[in-house]
Amino acid sequence: MAFGATILDAEGLRLTAEEKALFKDTRPFGFILFARNIDSPDQVRALCDEFREAAGHECLITIDQEGGRVQRIWAPMARNWKPPLDHVRAAGAGALPAMYLRARLIADELRSLGINSNCAPVVDIATKGTHPFLKNRCYGETLDDVVALARATAKGHLDTGVLPVMKHMPGHGRSTLDTHHDLPRVKDAAEDLRATDFAAFAGLRNLPMAMTAHLVFEAFDDRPATQSPVMMNLIRSEIGYDGLVMTDDLSMNALSGTAADRTRAALVAGVDVALYCNASLADRIAVAEEAGELSEAGQRRALAALNRLQEALPLDIDAAEEELNALMGGEVYG
Repeated sequence: MAFGATILDAEGLRLTAEEKALFKDTRPFGFILFARNIDSPDQVRALCDEFREAAGHECLITIDQEGGRVQRIWAPMARNWKPPLDHVRAAGAGALPAMYLRARLIADELRSLGINSNCAPVVDIATKGTHPFLKNRCYGETLDDVVALARATAKGHLDTGVLPVMKHMPGHGRSTLDTHHDLPRVKDAAEDLRATDFAAFAGLRNLPMAMTAHLVFEAFDDRPATQSPVMMNLIRSEIGYDGLVMTDDLSMNALSGTAADRTRAALVAGVDVALYCNASLADRIAVAEEAGELSEAGQRRALAALNRLQEALPLDIDAAEEELNALMGGEVYG
């Protein structure tokens, strides 16, 4: 039986009876956690167990644990990390091994709680105009730096048994607005986008999962990339990405229409999985009903992504922290 073409969330620390019924009926491919779902290690593990029991399979459970402002789990349950761009700058010439070690430690924290995915790396290239909500979440301002650092971050997750989700495809760095509130429109020429923003994701096309961007690229289409058949075709053909594509949160105000409308538009465009969160139970039901099951291609990609989960390579926590501290001159945590 195919998975449901959704990634959904929970209202609180444990599933309600209504949520259990919804998840049992629709078998979401995965779930995402937020700070409101985090109280203690035992509670998070129990919630993850409830997700998997309700969905009836070893589903993906992901989170936004980038470090810095976008971090859902904090001390004492996890280290308080610097924002990625601050981390890169503090590490200087040691940024590549520092980002790899950071990713291994973050992934180890997540895996110990029953979480098997992280919505990272951020593959967006920072520019002078990048909105402050995103800028210090980026890894650099050049194509080569971003690809290398994102690859190291993804490898750190995979080596620790956690699936990375690269974002925001095909590129969010030129956005001057926050998509939680507004729909950005990128006016740059197609050749410039292909040479930089899109090329970053092409350099990481072998990663198992990616998240879309709610941006309009006017050189290609007048619809947000998340809901654009033109942009999804570009992602599959020009960028050459055949991994599982999930939407950014469809409840964001960059998009318009009902929950079902937003879901339908994304799936018709060619996205595999609809992410919908921070919404009412009624909206989550509408999304799950509209999304239905993964397409045949989506199911193939979903299984391929889950098959990238591996046993974690050995990790000496003390040694990793000591090496990271040396690389960063003691400026490791936020």
